[in-house]
Amino acid sequence: MSEPLDYDVTKVMAVLPHRYPMLLVDRVEELVKDESIRAVKAVSMNEGFFQGHFPGRPIMPGVMIVEALAQAAGVLAMESFGLVGSGKLVYFMAIDGAKFRNPVEPGCLLSLNVEFVQKRPRVCKFAGKAMIGDKLAAEASFTAMIADPPSA
Repeated sequence: MSEPLDYDVTKVMAVLPHRYPMLLVDRVEELVKDESIRAVKAVSMNEGFFQGHFPGRPIMPGVMIVEALAQAAGVLAMESFGLVGSGKLVYFMAIDGAKFRNPVEPGCLLSLNVEFVQKRPRVCKFAGKAMIGDKLAAEASFTAMIADPPSA
């Protein structure tokens, strides 16, 4: 069941440890616990990677698009397992079948659509698609591990 959402970047930062310039989820538009998430990354010309990728033709690097999908998956996992505030972290373990179909440029609203493929307490598999409107920008399957917080 979809949650009523007031899930802005402040709430995202309460769930994920990432901070600027590595925080790549600006808001969550839909979250169905144990199933799927639709989040948004507002792609701005001020992103640091555009300085060198590529001068005169700024394109968001594919690895950053996959990272944005993974961060959306992290929010989904933390919310689904009730781990928000626990200090636990979600780590990449594998990326499979990454495909890049359309360039992501400054000014795009990148829709991050991720669903569980397999959900276990410590290791989860996800399928993600990054969309610009109705155009597929990128897709990938990936595996993540939920880990205890680092020791102090």
